[in-house]
Amino acid sequence: MRICFFGDSFVNGTGDDDGLGWVGRVVARARQGGCDMTAYNLGIRRDTSADIAARWMEEARRRLSPEHHGRLVFSFGANDCTAGDEAALARLAPAQSLANAAAVLTAARNWLPTLMIGPPVVADNHEANQRIGALSAEYARLCGDLGVPYLEMCRMTQAASVWAQEARAGDGVHPNRGGYSLVADAVVNWTAWSVWTALSS
Repeated sequence: MRICFFGDSFVNGTGDDDGLGWVGRVVARARQGGCDMTAYNLGIRRDTSADIAARWMEEARRRLSPEHHGRLVFSFGANDCTAGDEAALARLAPAQSLANAAAVLTAARNWLPTLMIGPPVVADNHEANQRIGALSAEYARLCGDLGVPYLEMCRMTQAASVWAQEARAGDGVHPNRGGYSLVADAVVNWTAWSVWTALSS
C-alpha cells in the first residue's frame, strides 16, 4: 500500500521536535501493526486548498503506480481561513474553498480510495477559528455527499489544552509532539483508517 498525504504545515508536521507530525506517527503505528505501507508526506507550509488543487494530481501520479495499492489522504483548509494581505480577510472566500475541495475530492475518489481529515484550529486566532469551524462543517457535508470518509478535527483540537499550550510555546500556530500525537490517535482509531490498514496487514 502506498499513500500520499496532501495538505499544509499541519500535514507536514511543522513544529514537532520529533520530526514526525501526525502523519509520521500514524504510519509508524500502522507499520508496527504489520501493515506494509509506504507513505509520501506532501504537506507544504502555507498551502491553501487552491494550491493543493493545482498540484496534487501530478504529484500523486508520480508516486502511485497502477501495480500498487494506491491511497489518498487530504487535509487542508486552515490556511484558507487565515488572514491574507488585509488582516480582517481570509485568504480564500468560503465558496472558493468549498469549490476547490469538491474538485479535488471528486477527482480523487473517482481514481483511488480517498480520505479527508478536517482542518485543525489555529491557537489564539478567534476570527480564523470561527471560519475554520464553518468551513469544516461544509467539508463534512461535501464529503457526505461524495461518499468520502471525513474526520473532523476543528472541535477536537480546540477543546484540547495541549494543542493551544504547545502552539503558544512555539510559533503561535503549530503544536509539538503532544498535539500531533492527539491527531494521530484520532486517525488511528478512525474506522475508515482502520479498514485500510487491515487490508494491507
